[in-house]
Amino acid sequence: MLRTASTSPQASTPRWPGSGSARRRIAGAAASAAAILAGLLATGCAYPAQAGPLIQLSTAQVAVPSANGTTNVYVDVRNNGAADKLVSARISVGGHVALRAPVRAGAVQMRTVTAISIPAKSLTGLDPNASHLLVTDSGPMKAGTEITLTLVFAHAGTFTVPAMVTNPSTGGSSYFLN
Repeated sequence: MLRTASTSPQASTPRWPGSGSARRRIAGAAASAAAILAGLLATGCAYPAQAGPLIQLSTAQVAVPSANGTTNVYVDVRNNGAADKLVSARISVGGHVALRAPVRAGAVQMRTVTAISIPAKSLTGLDPNASHLLVTDSGPMKAGTEITLTLVFAHAGTFTVPAMVTNPSTGGSSYFLN
């Protein structure tokens, strides 16, 4: 039953029975719904969010080139996105950078490849016993200095990272000691 209260003969305001408590219940329900929605948005359940850059490069290093002018480059690649491929690389001191991978899983023998697969949501180490970079005909590199390594991915684009030049034969650091 709807009751009306009139303050003047021309106007009437509808009232619900127990209108104060009904309004409080409706306001409480609306506040609860808003709090749940805010919680979903804050935790990322409503829409997926990107946490940081798609590709992050770290612990890059290159050994001083051998007498014949070749060396290897090692770097850790964190892929925060979908699967991708490393398709090329270059270093700031010039030369040719080839992508290398084992002939087969577990093999020590390497071959030049056109791309290195980087799985989705993963940390991939380019290291001596797996895929890595082979540098030939580079400019001079001195142990203890930094050069710039640039990696190009098929989907994520181009990323750079400083790479430390090391000399393990004279007591400098090596990939295995870091």
